[in-house]
Amino acid sequence: MEIQRWYSEGLRFGCKQCGRCCGGGSPGYVWTSDEEIQALAKAMGLSRSEFELHFIRLITGRRKSLLERKNYDCVLLASDGKRCSVYNARPVQCRTWPFWDQNVATPTDWARAAKHCPGCNNPNGKLYSQQEIDALREQF
Repeated sequence: MEIQRWYSEGLRFGCKQCGRCCGGGSPGYVWTSDEEIQALAKAMGLSRSEFELHFIRLITGRRKSLLERKNYDCVLLASDGKRCSVYNARPVQCRTWPFWDQNVATPTDWARAAKHCPGCNNPNGKLYSQQEIDALREQF
């Protein structure tokens, strides 16, 4: 049985490629799986070990995250600061933005995310159904 959520009518999102979700602000983590690392390396034309050497940091012994630049931008954010340099191979964490639990738990959380991300509530964006949003939430 499906749970009725506050976003039961869906939410609009259309990426504006502003880069705000990828940088500037505070430190954080972009968690990567072994499969994602392999796909990212391939997208950049690097071996897995070469990619890990230049773009991955080990957190608490086992978990892996993409590196950040000194200004906290993701290391894979293009030099123009507006797009991911490996957009089609980006990790699940990035693919599921902005439909993370912290952004869709309440209407207030969504409004806060929309202040940071112009893709939220973008009238030209896709209308994601509750089912699609719930499926994205489960991925991350």
